[in-house]
Amino acid sequence: MSQPARSARHARGRAYAPLFAALGDPTRLSLVAKLCDGRACSISQLTENTALSRQAVTKHLRVLESAGLVHHTRRGRERRFAFDPRPIEDLKEYLERVSGQWDEALGRLKRFVER
Repeated sequence: MSQPARSARHARGRAYAPLFAALGDPTRLSLVAKLCDGRACSISQLTENTALSRQAVTKHLRVLESAGLVHHTRRGRERRFAFDPRPIEDLKEYLERVSGQWDEALGRLKRFVER
């Protein structure tokens, strides 16, 4: 693989690092799970039946928002947060490409070893 192609692949991989970091936290992952039903929720709704403070949820939502996984809209004084599946869909496509590349590389290695 040429150096420019390798650099481009690494750049794409680095672009997904914030997604992995955001989803790597159990609290943020549970917030994403709550928002996956398609309904926008307020911070009050997201803290219901949890031991989390509003400040803690706000902090986690900022991380998710900076990773592009959620966005918010204002309704009066309240902010409502919604899940955006596009970054996950992009990540899935990237992982499928990488998986295919690994399958090809392992296939070449197997053929080489079996000679």
